[in-house]
Amino acid sequence: MSWVHDWIELSAQGIEVLAVAIMVVFILVGTARWCLHSVNKISDGYERYRVVLGKTLLIGLELMVAADIIRTVALDLTLTNIALLGGLVVVRTFLGWSIVVEIEGRWPWQIKQKNSPG
Repeated sequence: MSWVHDWIELSAQGIEVLAVAIMVVFILVGTARWCLHSVNKISDGYERYRVVLGKTLLIGLELMVAADIIRTVALDLTLTNIALLGGLVVVRTFLGWSIVVEIEGRWPWQIKQKNSPG
């Protein structure tokens, strides 16, 4: 049964590595694109850059929460670890909401405003 434990731990670590890899790659790509847009004087280059960074961080946070949930529920199901997981989820949820506010200018639960013509 220890091979199941090892496999679950390896899966959680793999998800964390995937999260970090996605964040690093998209931050590098986004930064390179922003630099090109800045050189070419493209007006909304910075706004695009902020959106890419924000979405990248959101995906990374979600994957890291998933890895923490897998590790806690499948491997170390104690009251202390569940409390720590709850704290991490609360902090990461708040960070995610803050990023959404920065990207979209609204809270995640608010309805998107339709652009008015003209």
